[in-house]
Amino acid sequence: MPESEWQNLLFSMVHAIAHRGPDDRGIWTDTNAGLALAHCRLSILDLSSAGHQPMISPSGRFVIVFNGEIYNHLELRRDLAAQAWHGHSDTETLLAGFDAWGIVGTTERAIGMFAFAAWDKNNRTLTLGRDRLGEKPLYYGWQGETFLFGSELKALKIHPAFRGEINRNALALLMRHNYIPSPYSIYHDIHKLLPGSLLTISMQNRDIQPQRYWDARPVVINGLVQPFAGSPDDAVDELDNLLRGAIAKQMVADVHLGAFLSGGVDSSTIVALMQAQSSRSVKTFTIGFVEEGYNEAEQAKAVAQHLGTDHIELYVTPQQALDVIPRLPMLYDEPFSDASQIPTFMVSQMTRQYVKVSLSGDAGDELFGGYNRYVLGQRLWEKVSCLPVSLRIALSRMITGISPEGWNRLLRPVQSLLPMGLAQANMGDKLHKGSGVITAKNPTDLYCLLVSHWIQPTKLVLGTTEPPTVLTASGLQPQTDHFVHQMMALDMLTYLPDDILTKVDRASMGVSLENRIPFLDHRVVEFAWSLPLEYKLRDGVGKWPLRQVLNKYVPKKLIKRPKMGFGIPIDNWLRGPLRDWAEELLDESRLRQEGYFHPAPILQKWEEHLSGKSNWQYHLWDILMFQTWLSEQDATLEGRV
Repeated sequence: MPESEWQNLLFSMVHAIAHRGPDDRGIWTDTNAGLALAHCRLSILDLSSAGHQPMISPSGRFVIVFNGEIYNHLELRRDLAAQAWHGHSDTETLLAGFDAWGIVGTTERAIGMFAFAAWDKNNRTLTLGRDRLGEKPLYYGWQGETFLFGSELKALKIHPAFRGEINRNALALLMRHNYIPSPYSIYHDIHKLLPGSLLTISMQNRDIQPQRYWDARPVVINGLVQPFAGSPDDAVDELDNLLRGAIAKQMVADVHLGAFLSGGVDSSTIVALMQAQSSRSVKTFTIGFVEEGYNEAEQAKAVAQHLGTDHIELYVTPQQALDVIPRLPMLYDEPFSDASQIPTFMVSQMTRQYVKVSLSGDAGDELFGGYNRYVLGQRLWEKVSCLPVSLRIALSRMITGISPEGWNRLLRPVQSLLPMGLAQANMGDKLHKGSGVITAKNPTDLYCLLVSHWIQPTKLVLGTTEPPTVLTASGLQPQTDHFVHQMMALDMLTYLPDDILTKVDRASMGVSLENRIPFLDHRVVEFAWSLPLEYKLRDGVGKWPLRQVLNKYVPKKLIKRPKMGFGIPIDNWLRGPLRDWAEELLDESRLRQEGYFHPAPILQKWEEHLSGKSNWQYHLWDILMFQTWLSEQDATLEGRV
């Protein structure tokens, strides 16, 4: 390919993901090696041309394209004191580290979120790297004789070598999880680099074998084997100090920053510690809904007023939320069906009007035992494991005999009397979900059922075999001391990177907003896993040490409320304003013609949902998000240069 055509192709590829970096773009090529790097930049540190990428190391050996932030890069610079610096970007720091310590040694020293591709001119090797927990995305794969890689599939699709063959096995995983777990993607031969991994290849050695430089599974095991030796109060003080340090580093930026605030424990803790270390009011952002059971804005406003933040809120109408749906296929690249993607995008969109960087409270649930399923799953197993399977089946049928709305009406008068660990919004949905898992054979089976949507996706997706994942392959699972710890570990390995972090990254970067997550400082993660379970869950309530930290800054009464989650009333919308849209996508003749699904189970759930007999919003949203994504594929691939 002539040089001019190559450059046009590269700029077209990088233009496809310009939302990730609208401030600058650049390319670098080595025609002899057949290598090209392209980058679009969101300028956060060093807004000058000294931060331009692709960037070459001081020795001239390494060339890098880098997405993310290295929060301890100033400390790394002190360790590289002899270096003559041209700017103050963390990319320059990273490259100087490559020269001094090598790629592996530097990556192990780095604290941050990142994905990078680094070309070693001496060894003529390309190394891809991803941060420890998977905050930043990185796709890669051979397409014929061409090796493609990038932050989003949009860029890869532009290349003429990209094949775009849908992986039906990955589609089966989507139906189970509402996301496609790493290392799989929706396309054959395109993979996601696993968190905490480096992958090095050359044209002479096409073998792709990622290597871990950090692995969450040993972190879990080491924490349990060598637990924190201090008292519960000591643990609270240590967590306070660790979070303060992590947040201080993540507040460093050459642009304005703020924080998402839901009014729950996690985001309130982050905002409280930000405000405690800021000389001016921190900007905080919340969106609210008028629908009962979904609105968190009032609680967030109360927390913001107490802390004295500069608080901005937006009440979203159903139509505003519905208008986001057509954007989802392009925003998320591959089908993704966590419905909280809609409010996450909307709060990101609002936030970007005021700041360029936000901090959020994601990962607090996974690290400190905050999800309802940790408490309820354990209690459920203790109750049902001693009952005959036949009795459990009968109990399941009894629960589903009353609609979710009926349960909500019945239980609403007693909600305020329940312990905080049991009081939940939309209790009817939770009961229906629980009814489907009480026939579990063992605790691991129970957990898998709790987090699954379509329980037997291979009976739904035509011509497929469900590939192994951490949830289904016991050899990939860490062995813990307790069922709750096992659920938390599995969530950290699967749900956190492939659902939560994917959702937040695409939603925020889709509007050119960088989101930072202090709980994912790996030192906080390692400390959390060293805490005994009784330090995390007390009296049926999770996140005890986080709550104690927060109590230093915010009164308990402002936080004590049922856990709500960040959702929208998709169930009601599918029966109302989204009904025509859904009916078109779920049309039986259309499903048969496309040839991906058995229509019968889909149509049955659709009819039951419309009648109000059951709430199948999650199952139906999985199908609808794939159908919406599928309708965009031909047009996207036809648009390649």
